[in-house]
Amino acid sequence: MKILLTVVGKTSTDYLIDGIDRYIKRIGHYVPFEMKVLPDVKMPKNGTTDKQKQLEGNMLLAELKPNDHLILLDERGKQYTSREFAAFIDNRMVNVAGRIIFAVGGPYGFSPEVYARANGMISLSKMTFSHEMVRLFFVEQIYRAMTILRGEPYHHD
Repeated sequence: MKILLTVVGKTSTDYLIDGIDRYIKRIGHYVPFEMKVLPDVKMPKNGTTDKQKQLEGNMLLAELKPNDHLILLDERGKQYTSREFAAFIDNRMVNVAGRIIFAVGGPYGFSPEVYARANGMISLSKMTFSHEMVRLFFVEQIYRAMTILRGEPYHHD
């Protein structure tokens, strides 16, 4: 079983890159984990947001295998405490045959086809964060979930 975080566009802020890399290394001690970066879609000036979501969605869907379990990071998704999220991850690790894929969409969200393919949605907060910051927050929460599941002293209630 592998956990994959799929994102659109590279992270360009140095301190976020450093933080993301640190947590990805830490997560690797618990479970196979990878962050897959899909290229930014370059839209012409007369392009629409729907067209951009469609192109980004096509790239994401092309990465999926039939038995992958796709969870979207979306503002309309379910919110969890860190302990609830750890239980969610644990449940998926036991019950999902394929990869668990979490996806961060582009600046306008996901296409209807991606929403239709998704097995669920998670929201990190009711607040809006930059796509780059979401990456850092999310990998930290994956690491935190792993330490909770192992009973390690990282998380404090």
